[in-house]
Amino acid sequence: MTSLTFFYTGLLYFATLVLFGGLAYRIYEYSRTPAPLKIPTTPAPTTNSGVVLRMAREVALFESLFKSNKWIWLFGWLFHVGLALVLLRHVRYFQEPVWFWVEFIQPFGKYASFAMVAGLAGLWARRFLVDRVRYISTPSDHLILALLIGIGLSGMLMTFVAHTDIVALKAFMLGLMTFDFQPMPADAVLMAHLFLVALLMIIFPISKLLHAPGIFFSPTRNQADNPRETRHIAPWAAALDRDKA
Repeated sequence: MTSLTFFYTGLLYFATLVLFGGLAYRIYEYSRTPAPLKIPTTPAPTTNSGVVLRMAREVALFESLFKSNKWIWLFGWLFHVGLALVLLRHVRYFQEPVWFWVEFIQPFGKYASFAMVAGLAGLWARRFLVDRVRYISTPSDHLILALLIGIGLSGMLMTFVAHTDIVALKAFMLGLMTFDFQPMPADAVLMAHLFLVALLMIIFPISKLLHAPGIFFSPTRNQADNPRETRHIAPWAAALDRDKA
């Protein structure tokens, strides 16, 4: 195993461990955070099925953001939809044979990178051009956007300009999954791309990007507006009542 292969193998294993371990811990923390009050953002559904439908619209369409600010919604939706297609396109590097639907979306995922980077550019420009947003923006906000754009641009560079050895790259990724380690292609753009991806995976559990799983634990979104019909008692309060009884 070359030093290059050894370094990226260790880096990607470490990044994967931090990502999934950190996400599991954060989700556990979210699930244990008390929600003592009924505080759904109105107008809100009054049934659990309505809550599920509202959450689906929020996740898929960014409904509340659309109502709040159309420009931010446009750039945010472009980025997230582009990212989703790009990630699904990358599934081919972890499969042999490749599923039919993964093959089908390859051209869509290929050009979705333009939408992803355009959305990120719009969101980043907003942090410079809008006074109130510029005032509350922190260095970490800019660094995360720069990191995401760097990942997108380096991926586009490999796809449209400086093509890397896809066969060798897939062998390397499959080897990581089966512990049958294969040489890492010595491609400068690929090395930069994978390093940035690993960095993103490492910082994800401690960054604002946690809004991805966090939205499902937001009491303003996941609660039904039925305080008159059903008394809301937080789990920790119910446990205290049982102990007193």
